[in-house]
Amino acid sequence: MGNSSKQNYWAIFGLLFGAMCWGIIWYPYRIMSDAGVSGVTASFYTYCIAIILGIPLFARHWRGVFKLPKSAIWLSIVAGWTNLSYVLAVIDGEVMRVMLLFYLAPLWTLVLARFWLKETITKAGLASIFIAMLGAYIMLANPFDSTTNHIPMPQNNAEWLALSAGIGFSFTNVIARKSAHLSLAAKSMLIWLGVAGVSLLFIPFLTDTFPSPQFFTLNNWLIMGLIAILIMAATLFVQYGVTKMTALRASVLFLFELVVAAIAAYYLANEAMLLNEWIGGAFIIAAGLLAAFNYVDD
Repeated sequence: MGNSSKQNYWAIFGLLFGAMCWGIIWYPYRIMSDAGVSGVTASFYTYCIAIILGIPLFARHWRGVFKLPKSAIWLSIVAGWTNLSYVLAVIDGEVMRVMLLFYLAPLWTLVLARFWLKETITKAGLASIFIAMLGAYIMLANPFDSTTNHIPMPQNNAEWLALSAGIGFSFTNVIARKSAHLSLAAKSMLIWLGVAGVSLLFIPFLTDTFPSPQFFTLNNWLIMGLIAILIMAATLFVQYGVTKMTALRASVLFLFELVVAAIAAYYLANEAMLLNEWIGGAFIIAAGLLAAFNYVDD
């Protein structure tokens, strides 16, 4: 087996493994929430653990930490909000609705890339925008139910957070495209620092007292350690995968996250999707695949 074939298999494994991590990471966060630990607090501690574990791995890259461009700071802040809002959304919302709203990200990425990076949107890209909007309308407004007002709006704070996480993710993608000079190690650490930093900003607004490290039981620390390892693995494996294959193949493989999340939500949280959510979700997934064609030659 040649080196290119081995790299291809590792890239596929990386994307599938990363998708699996993000598809189940909501569950340990919910366990922490049930134990009385807010999503903001759990995010702060888990990403701090990831940073501590990552320091030995990325120590040699710290020499250039003061030479990072302004785009690196924006990447850290935006990625910080994206990951924090995603965690808060999956803790309190219905997992699949949250994930499908998040998966509107390709729509926002196309729009941002057009007006910020001056990239041309292909016919496939325009079609994906229309299909994504149609899918979001079907899922949010439920036109099949005569008792609803058919206004396509998120129904609660969790869904607004999911929508903002998707928009934040698209900003992160666009900033990352403008920061191609940053290494995998730098991007990963910037993301983890961003989440810890944004979480820290929200701590003063918590209704409960922010718990000190002594508050947590051994079981709490084990769960947060597991989350941190999942975060690190997902970040590193996905970043590796997207650098080794086309955007189209990466997008197709990463949809595995929705499969994992649907199965986990059904068996772990007894959540089942309604007909309009299945139909709207199918449109959103199809739009994501079409959006990938917009960058297939990148």
